Amino acid sequence: MLVLVVDTSVLNVAIPVLIRDLGASGPDVAWILDSYILVFAGLLIAGGSVSDRYGRRRGLLTGLVIFGFASLAASFAASPEELIAARAVMGVGGALIMPCTLAILTTVFEPAERKRALAIWSSALVLGALAGPAVGGTLLRHFWWGSVFLLNTPVVVLGGLAALLVVPESRAAARRADVVGALLSIVSMTALVWAVISIAQDGWSSVAVLVRAGIAVFGAGAFVLWERRFPEPMLPLELFRVRIFNGASLAIVLLSFAGGGVMLALTQYLQFVLGFDPLRAGLALAPLLVSVMAFNAVGVVVDRRWGARTAVSAGLLFLAAGFGLLSVSATGAGYSHLVLALVVTGAGSGMTVPAAYGTVTSVLPADRAAVGSAVNEAVQQVGQALSVAVLGSVLTAAFAAALPPGVAGAARNSIGDALGVAAATGDAALAAAARDAFVKAMSIATAVAAVGATVGAITAFALLRPVTPRRATDDPGTATPAAAAVSASSMPGGGARPHA
Repeated sequence: MLVLVVDTSVLNVAIPVLIRDLGASGPDVAWILDSYILVFAGLLIAGGSVSDRYGRRRGLLTGLVIFGFASLAASFAASPEELIAARAVMGVGGALIMPCTLAILTTVFEPAERKRALAIWSSALVLGALAGPAVGGTLLRHFWWGSVFLLNTPVVVLGGLAALLVVPESRAAARRADVVGALLSIVSMTALVWAVISIAQDGWSSVAVLVRAGIAVFGAGAFVLWERRFPEPMLPLELFRVRIFNGASLAIVLLSFAGGGVMLALTQYLQFVLGFDPLRAGLALAPLLVSVMAFNAVGVVVDRRWGARTAVSAGLLFLAAGFGLLSVSATGAGYSHLVLALVVTGAGSGMTVPAAYGTVTSVLPADRAAVGSAVNEAVQQVGQALSVAVLGSVLTAAFAAALPPGVAGAARNSIGDALGVAAATGDAALAAAARDAFVKAMSIATAVAAVGATVGAITAFALLRPVTPRRATDDPGTATPAAAAVSASSMPGGGARPHA
């Protein structure tokens, strides 16, 4: 998982260099970012289904190979178009890697160990997200822009060797391939994510966004109708009748919604308001990483003692409190105030993720572990995309509203544009006004995120219910009672055990 998250976070640091060295235009940059997201999100459910059918370890290794070779191609791309194509192929590899990681954890670890494993998995995600900018800044300082993609190669090689040496193979029992279901899932998910990421550029009511949203709704409806009629569906729809699956999934979506836009605002706050360079900005987020890793363990303890409902609800309330601290930041507060907000935010994320993901995986049928994990990751991707669209729109609108009336033109678009105009004209008053306006805008955006995290806490408390764990003497491939009920009611012959 580390390679996927590092790649995404490190690319954000490299965008200015890509514009300069590769001659990438604004639309080119958008497609360099979005081509990966579209392919990754669109293929997730299909990738999970393929891995369940042909083997999770095989799916993981195949995904790593695709991702590794596409990263090499991206490193030596000679034009924006070549880089966009390479990023799209990387999305194919990521769509195989992501669901396999959770499916392997689900089938290998007993419930007593699984949430500790998920805590380590969660720490790797945060490590990648926060280390990416620092690593990227270091590489860009000493090497060419392609080094940020070449970085993926050794991680891919190590991950592949580890998979070959220590990961057992597991797969579902042989069944008919659900080709139509896979195609419908690809169409609906791609259209949905494309609609969401287009909102920032085209607006909520634009024809392009509405058409893509319509295709997504039509495709999702067709997918549901087909899955109900197909004898051996790739995704058991009865899974969505399980209250705790829905509760944990909604909590993860709201966690993603609350967090994605806030990180976007934080990176700009560190660089444009506090004046940190990209490397220092990445290192400045270290308290968040340390807090997440520490509270991953706390979350596991709370989950074991008081249940997932308590761990997830409390974690989301901590997250809301951290966003609340960010919302009262002031330009003169400096980094010391930010540290406290980062620690509290990290505590909330650290407590929430292992319990929420552990709850989701605990109810997945054994022979649908990868596709079930893929569904969960797909809705998380939608939550993150919505976060950037909604909170990004709030941030932009609030920034423009907070500027003095005399400021006009490009300076109203963003703090980056405003500081650029101020630097070109020597207008120190404009630079100060832009920084003040951004802090006010960030306060509003983080307050909205705090509300989202609070709603998530209420949702988790209302919907999550304890899951009866299977006994330690049970076969590792046997589903939990809830999962067995889903499997028995939705699949011919009941659930199948993975075989190693």
